[in-house]
Amino acid sequence: MNRKSLTIFSPYTRVQRVISTMKMNKEEALNKIKELQAELSEHNYKYYVLAQPEISDFDFDMKLKELEKLEKEYGIHDSNSPTKRVGSDLSSDFEQVDHKYSMLSLSNAYNEDELRDFDTRIKKIIETDDFEYVCELKFDGSSISLTYENGELVRAVTRGDGVKGDDVTTNVRTIKSIPLKLRGSDYPDSFEIRGEILMPFEIFNNLNEELENAGEPLLANPRNTAAGTLKMKKSSVVAARKLDAYLYYLLGENLPEDGHIQNLKKAREWGFKISDATQLCKNLDEVFAFIEKWDTERVNLPVATDGIVIKVNSKRLQDNLGYTAKSPRWAIAYKFKAESVSTVLKSVSYQVGRTGAVTPVANLEPVLIAGTIVKRASLHNADIIQNLDLHMGDTVFVEKGGEIIPKITAVDPTKRHPMFQPVSFITNCPECGTELIRREGEAAHYCPNEDGCPPQIKGKMEHFVSRKAMDIDGIGQETIELLYNEGLAKNISDFYLLKKEELENLERMAEKSAQRILDGLEASKKVPFERVLFALGIRFVGETVAKTLVKKLHTIENIQNQTAEQLIEIDEIGGRIAESVVEWFSKEEHIDLIKKLQEQGLQFAISEDQLEGQTDKLAGLNIIISGTFEKHSRDELKKMIEKNGGKNVGSISKKTSYMLAGSNIGPSKLEKITKLEIPMISEDDFLKMLE
Repeated sequence: MNRKSLTIFSPYTRVQRVISTMKMNKEEALNKIKELQAELSEHNYKYYVLAQPEISDFDFDMKLKELEKLEKEYGIHDSNSPTKRVGSDLSSDFEQVDHKYSMLSLSNAYNEDELRDFDTRIKKIIETDDFEYVCELKFDGSSISLTYENGELVRAVTRGDGVKGDDVTTNVRTIKSIPLKLRGSDYPDSFEIRGEILMPFEIFNNLNEELENAGEPLLANPRNTAAGTLKMKKSSVVAARKLDAYLYYLLGENLPEDGHIQNLKKAREWGFKISDATQLCKNLDEVFAFIEKWDTERVNLPVATDGIVIKVNSKRLQDNLGYTAKSPRWAIAYKFKAESVSTVLKSVSYQVGRTGAVTPVANLEPVLIAGTIVKRASLHNADIIQNLDLHMGDTVFVEKGGEIIPKITAVDPTKRHPMFQPVSFITNCPECGTELIRREGEAAHYCPNEDGCPPQIKGKMEHFVSRKAMDIDGIGQETIELLYNEGLAKNISDFYLLKKEELENLERMAEKSAQRILDGLEASKKVPFERVLFALGIRFVGETVAKTLVKKLHTIENIQNQTAEQLIEIDEIGGRIAESVVEWFSKEEHIDLIKKLQEQGLQFAISEDQLEGQTDKLAGLNIIISGTFEKHSRDELKKMIEKNGGKNVGSISKKTSYMLAGSNIGPSKLEKITKLEIPMISEDDFLKMLE
């Protein structure tokens, strides 16, 4: 639908010249400006959100030109005016902004059984089946977080790493389906709404047609193109790309409703584009019916989708269900079955990761899968190769696991030539020549030369500077490659010995970039101990394990002096982790590395502020949490137990000290704690214990 189909001749065109020549006083002009701004915003809403245009494109453009003329003549600079939708030709860099609420990813399900497991977990935690789900289309674009204050868009931030993202407000202002000012007046003073920035298929195809006519390389798919467009430095180019957006989640302190779908309905009234496909489902059967419907109907949509998102509707229950380290417990993404295509295996190469794991990679005849040209696919490990009975030259079936990572799923043996040779896994590291090892119980082969194998060294350096580790500004993969090849940094401690003049002499490194790196290194000296421990790259010591070790042992010396048996005594530290930690600290080069980093001023002990927040008020107590709560979420209560020396347990036994009981406790749990005579305490009782 477009506005041109509505009107051929308009009275507006005949009076336009008269209006433009009329003299107005300033008050009349300001009133006219406000009137035109409101009118054009309304037409934008009806055209881009409701798909119900009321005037022709020509009339709209004439009104817009009149508004531009008046704003310029009377010096009006309103960032929310419809005239600002066209963007600017000025380049801009993107500032990093912390998310007020972390933007986590969703866990995935690929079949009905996995959704039933999700449903069972929800019911087990909240101990009731009296709740509803909301099903939404999972749009395949670029995630965005929009912040509104007093009804006006003030900030738009990409997902980034989930903790911080890029401020792309200037570019997002050009997207006409995103309101700059909200309709009505019943919205919260401040709130956040999240959604997906998309490039419609029609726009994408037109863009590729233009590139083809110009003899330029074609774009791969709408998702990547939307993400790339959103990060362009000229907002005028972004405006020309005609991006679209669907919004799907509200966050804030004073949301109008407890129900997620009810809040989306309010958001639609405020002017946001909410998918009509969003549906309230009372049970799993209705969820399955929704999935079945859209698995076929999605091909008729104007934008890309790759699955269905299922969410618990109640915000109160969402808060009680809480989050894991990576995803909310109250939502899951059902991914549509991946497209499978046949192609030919040309060769197998091998990659070495930062942990020394060697991954075989299949090099394929290029093939189009789910909108992307695929030339390579992971084979994961030697067992996968053996199970596939893979031979060089085989015709193989490739699909994208979760629509993202290509993988070989099967071989067509009927097309195998008798002379084709089987693929044999290598015995030595392809980078340093060291003989590979395979630890008992593990699928991967490893290069044990962790301190002398170039890709392992560079991988550890990349991990060290990453956002969730030391977060060192200005040092990325290319810079590490350059520093390593020039001999300026052969391990992570060498970063802190870099000189400004050395950096400035590097290719494509100006004075400003060199100073940015040095400032980032200096700032990293304030990074807390748990992140420093994680940054060291000890095998199996992720973010959560690093926090556990630091909380319990406080200093690097204490961690270093632990035996495997002592480490296993710490909650959540298993035998594999304990052995890895002991092995890492047994090497002299690692002890020397820590000494060098300590000399440079990095944090290797827990801070006094963190110690001050810990108490032993709950020391020795095993507490199980059950039911739903009013003042705190279950995750918050768990943290409070741990911070005060207690242990949060997941099941009832004779060792359980208390049940922290909310509402809606299941009858089986009540029966069990009564039988074992375990005391029940309320949320208020628990908080009093901490006073």
